Amino acid sequence: MDERRAVKISKYLAKHLRHRPERIGLTLDAEGWADVADLLAAAARHSFPITRAELEFVVDANDKRRYELDGDRIRAVQGHSIPVDLKLPPVEPPEFLYHGTVRRSVPSILRDGLLPMGRHAVHLSPDRETARRVGARRGEPVVLVVAAGRMAAAGHEFRVSANGVWLAESVPPEYLSE
Repeated sequence: MDERRAVKISKYLAKHLRHRPERIGLTLDAEGWADVADLLAAAARHSFPITRAELEFVVDANDKRRYELDGDRIRAVQGHSIPVDLKLPPVEPPEFLYHGTVRRSVPSILRDGLLPMGRHAVHLSPDRETARRVGARRGEPVVLVVAAGRMAAAGHEFRVSANGVWLAESVPPEYLSE
């Protein structure tokens, strides 16, 4: 499959498995899973046919590992703006995690902390380079350091998604540094 097709399919999956399943008549269960046959049929009905082989390729080849297949079910592993419970248990974080953003956002983040905005959780990276790439998607990247160990000691919970993205409800400003 060519890269442009893979990107289109990945974006289509993100839209409908993370944000707008109802747009194509898809139903997700409480944990965010959709039936693969239902997804493929819904995509075809909405003029975006996807084969099972293409779907499997995108799930396996996606560098960010955004989706997971479990038999005849598929879901996004994090990043939802719709109510889902991914059933991720709390996990002890490393001492530091990182958040990539753009320069223009830094003053408000350092003032108000990191907030989930339209998502269920704040996304954190386990390393600076991943955070830098995330921040670079929208401009000049800035990597913020999150004192995750101190946060956990103060009672904040962390979870980690299947693709290694760390999740927190929010990050208060006192745990952030540039």
